[in-house]
Amino acid sequence: MGDIENGRVESGCVQKENSSSGHGVCSSESANGGRDVWSCKESDAATADHLVVMVHGILGSTNDWKYGAEQFVKQLPDKVIVHCSEKNMASLSLDGVDVMGERLAKEVLDLIERTPNLRKVSFIAHSVGGLVARYAIGLLYKPEEKENDKASSDDREKKSRGTIAGLEAMNFITVATPHLGSRGNKQVPFLFGMSALEQLASCVIHLIFRRTGRHLFLVDNDGKPPLLKRMIEDSDDCYFMSALKAFKRRVTYSNVAYDHIVGWRTSSIRRNSELPQAKKMAVTK
Repeated sequence: MGDIENGRVESGCVQKENSSSGHGVCSSESANGGRDVWSCKESDAATADHLVVMVHGILGSTNDWKYGAEQFVKQLPDKVIVHCSEKNMASLSLDGVDVMGERLAKEVLDLIERTPNLRKVSFIAHSVGGLVARYAIGLLYKPEEKENDKASSDDREKKSRGTIAGLEAMNFITVATPHLGSRGNKQVPFLFGMSALEQLASCVIHLIFRRTGRHLFLVDNDGKPPLLKRMIEDSDDCYFMSALKAFKRRVTYSNVAYDHIVGWRTSSIRRNSELPQAKKMAVTK
């Protein structure tokens, strides 16, 4: 994505536009499959200063978020520019959460450099993409600056939370993300909670999902605790928790039922006893 000019992003890549009016949606697709979406209306595109980064899950692609990206721009044409991440598509999503997080962090920095009018940033991620986004923001986080007495109270509040690559952190949203990993404790529903199957999965998961599988099942062994355990606090040069705290809103969406890959507990970070009970609805004739 490049500078916005005349209501469209000039980047030298193949561009596809879908607009029937001045309030339509424009999009560009890079040679690598990356997708940027913004308003076709010149005045809206010129004022949009909120970058929304959408991250797909394992073996996914930018097409997974195509519809969602367009809806965001339709609803908030003068506020958002949406980028569907391209750096970890298909088999690249098997390289490990840390490697993918580093790629995503660099991707975001490149976007910001090419779009100087950005002031805010949000992340929306699906499945493993949520872990990748968490790792990336840990790298992109900039600690709070020293207070300036002359700064407004709003500016001081924003800076006290720290920033993500210099941008105000707004929303961090995950959808069916295995925050607690997938190892044991009925975290993967299709294994039926059978300990023998869960132990077997831990031993062979790397044959299917390679390094990412090791991270998900907490069997990565590089002389340190499993990566997902390290990500529950600031670690080394990665501000995992400080970065999450920097966001104004943090939301995780979970499937209560019928998700056979990512269990409700790991995606909602709750116990089964905390699962909301459906209220019985009276049927009237």
